[in-house]
Amino acid sequence: MNLLATEGARGTVIDMAAVDEYPDGWRSVVADVRDDTSLAAGFETAGHIDVLVAAAGIVPPWSSIGTLDLAEWDDVMSVNARGVAASLLHAAPRARDGASVVVIASLNAWKGDPNLAAYTASKHALLGLVRSAAIDLGRRGIRVNAVAPGPVATEAMLARHRRRADAGGASVDDALAAAARATALGRIATVDEVARAVLFLASDLSSATTGHLLPVDGGIG
Repeated sequence: MNLLATEGARGTVIDMAAVDEYPDGWRSVVADVRDDTSLAAGFETAGHIDVLVAAAGIVPPWSSIGTLDLAEWDDVMSVNARGVAASLLHAAPRARDGASVVVIASLNAWKGDPNLAAYTASKHALLGLVRSAAIDLGRRGIRVNAVAPGPVATEAMLARHRRRADAGGASVDDALAAAARATALGRIATVDEVARAVLFLASDLSSATTGHLLPVDGGIG
């Protein structure tokens, strides 16, 4: 949001909780992507759309396929996959011709990881959604792409590592160091680097790019 704002964008943040701080020209609308009525009202408030960044997502606790909690599976899918699909459903009629959609996916949209079956499946679903929506909307000049961040040291990710450490797993520092060693650059990506990738796909700099997944992961093979 902040990087888009510095480039002149004005918009609406639709989230489960009100956003307390946002740039001039922006506003906050409370809605839940799992609630169609709430979400439709949020998009009605937003009005016409030139850029949609679909970022709704949750990460469940680690669980092997042999101990999979299907209620948890349904919750992850309802936000990560259905929630983004619902956002596209409500955005499509409001999107101007030539608009851009950027979906926040994950490196798990193209690779698997142990103990993350529900999350990985939901992010794989997003890649199929992006590719199909790009075809459906392409004749209107609307581009649909996704960003695939690798590990990024957000507060949410650090909190997950702390919980895993408390449960007997690697320390936060060791987990971050291991993630860095898995990349070609020897470091994990930053929030700002992910934001710049979103800006690229949202802008005319990527005017002939649609239906693609852009990794921002430091080079994870």
